[in-house]
Order: sequence, then C-alpha cells, then structure tokens
Amino acid sequence: MKDKYINGVWIYSETTLPTMHGVFRVYVFRNDLDDKENLAIVAGDILNGEAVPVRMHSECLTSEVLGSLKCDCREQLNGALKYISEQGKGIVLYLRQEGRGIGLGNKIRAYSLQEYGFDTVEANRLLGFPDDMRNYNIAATMLKILGVKSVQLLTNNPKKIDSLKECGIPVINRIPLEIEPNQMNKFYLQTKAKKSGHLLELNGKSNNSSNLSKLAS
Repeated sequence: MKDKYINGVWIYSETTLPTMHGVFRVYVFRNDLDDKENLAIVAGDILNGEAVPVRMHSECLTSEVLGSLKCDCREQLNGALKYISEQGKGIVLYLRQEGRGIGLGNKIRAYSLQEYGFDTVEANRLLGFPDDMRNYNIAATMLKILGVKSVQLLTNNPKKIDSLKECGIPVINRIPLEIEPNQMNKFYLQTKAKKSGHLLELNGKSNNSSNLSKLAS
C-alpha cells in the first residue's frame, strides 16, 4: 500500500498510534497538488473495503487545539474516533481544510465579522468566499489507496455524500454525527441547517425530512 501512487497522492509515512479512543494505524498522505499533509486514522481490518465507516473531517485548530465553543468540530472528531474504535473498523480522514477551505487567517476574519451579528455564511460571503470551498478529490483518492470500495459516511452534510459519489466512492449509508448544542454554537448549528443543508435535529426537529436511503441511492 505504501508504494501506491494515484492521482498525485501517496502514503508518505505510517505508524501505530495509541490514543485516548483506542489504538489506530495512522497514515500520512502527501500529494502533488498542494503542500498539505492529510491523515488517515484507521481502526481494525478494512482489507475487504466494503461498507467501511468513514468520517471526512476538516481541520479546526480553534476548536480542537484551543477548545473554542463556537463550533462542534472537536466533539465531532472525538465522536468519530470513538465510533470507529468501538466498531472495530473504520477510518477518520483528517483533512487540512481549515475554515471550510478558506484558511486559518480568513476564518478568524470571519469570526470577527460574526461579532457584528453576521452568521457564518454571511461572514464568508462578505470576505469574498462561498459558503464552503472544500474539495474532497484528495480524500477520495486516499480511500482508494487504502482499498476502500464503499463507505458508510459519518456526516450531517449531504454535500459530502454527493462529492464522494462523484469521485467514484459509493456511499451506501449515512451515519448521523450530531452534537448537543451549547449556548455559544447553537446559532452556528442553526445556520448550517438552514443555509448549508446540514441534516440536524435541533430542538427535536429535523431541518430536512429526506429519507436516508434516498441520499445513499
């Protein structure tokens, strides 16, 4: 697997890593498209590659390192790692796409605009960015290099399902990954549901009644 080179993406290094959530095999991927190193955190045996639980998680320094309460990223990452560890099989792709692809500096600028009452989507647009600039082509290639043939995607975002399917990775099931809101991130989550189409059950009501089987078809 270490010698595989697909679409300019390859495994640069790997090791076994004990963590608070369990023992994982971690793979660092490099690519010819940018200077970012992305990580695959793998639990158990995924050699048959079918129906593998997968989380595509974008880097969030403010939450995961500083403990920011403005989003749910740290809780989603921990929840995904806990889930694949308990299942004994799965992958978390840690993707270097801070701020939905706009970078750390612009993310902090967007946070500053939110102090004046703009929501996360409005703040991005005021800075000249779309709601979401993330691209999952490299993530799909990482999965192919790891031998993944189909996935059960841990996500609340149907756009991730569409992106993977467009890249040739079948999504046979969606596994919700909802986090209990706090007073600091409740408006942010409501905005994701209302404006970005995330499938969240806030206040006990889903913003989208779509059947999961339809998403995976």
